[in-house]
Amino acid sequence: MLHWGKLGILAGGFLLGSYGVKIVSSKDAKKLYTHTTAAVLRMKDEVVKDFTVIGENCSDIAASARDINEKRAQKEEAALIENAKAILEAAKEKEGAATA
Repeated sequence: MLHWGKLGILAGGFLLGSYGVKIVSSKDAKKLYTHTTAAVLRMKDEVVKDFTVIGENCSDIAASARDINEKRAQKEEAALIENAKAILEAAKEKEGAATA
């Protein structure tokens, strides 16, 4: 018993394969592939530019954040030094009052 559906699929596949090669290798198809490839390359260049700009911005942000943290640490250190000086002066005053 012959399965006409399977035979039809086989014949359709054979025709599609035969004409598909001709369609893919035609001048119009090559022109389409060339324009598509050119568009993809242009898009790639734009994406690379965007990533470069983003990377530069991230570097600037990180540098600014480091500066902020460094200034904050300097202020905290200065406050600790001032507190230590105040403690030492208070101790000296107590010592002076005790000896007097």
